[in-house]
Amino acid sequence: MNVTKTGAKCSQLSTGNSHMEGSLQKNSAEHEGYVGVHNPERITENNITNANKSKDGLLKKILDRNNMNKAYKKVKSNKGTHGVDGMGVDELLQYLKENKDQLKQSILDGKYRPNPVRRVEIDKENGKKRKLGIPTVVDRVVQQAIAQVLTPIFEQQFSVNSFG
Repeated sequence: MNVTKTGAKCSQLSTGNSHMEGSLQKNSAEHEGYVGVHNPERITENNITNANKSKDGLLKKILDRNNMNKAYKKVKSNKGTHGVDGMGVDELLQYLKENKDQLKQSILDGKYRPNPVRRVEIDKENGKKRKLGIPTVVDRVVQQAIAQVLTPIFEQQFSVNSFG
């Protein structure tokens, strides 16, 4: 167990190589918060996406107009509340119309950074509270577009006995 700068405890996964550092993770599902799990400064290993080098690349499929439209419709139909930026799903279409080219280019350039999530607490049946992170609606569209492309690729590789 290590105590991080925030004072929360976390575990380090061993990679089997003593000279390599492990990844921080939560100790349990009921842990106070997430610690050191996400490094927003690095999307890819070298922060170079190479999206423009391959016409059949995953990013091209993710950013395809039809895929992005489908992602928008899914986020819109799920409704949900706003993230830290205060933008609701009703404002999303206008924002995407005005900013789609900049959003797409930032993703292609490897410069897109998701916004922090808004933290809310919801009541559990046992009287305790569960923390829930709410991404911005724009980040939800990007996440949905990614999931729509990656899920069919990876879902078939999971065991029928694998849940979660």
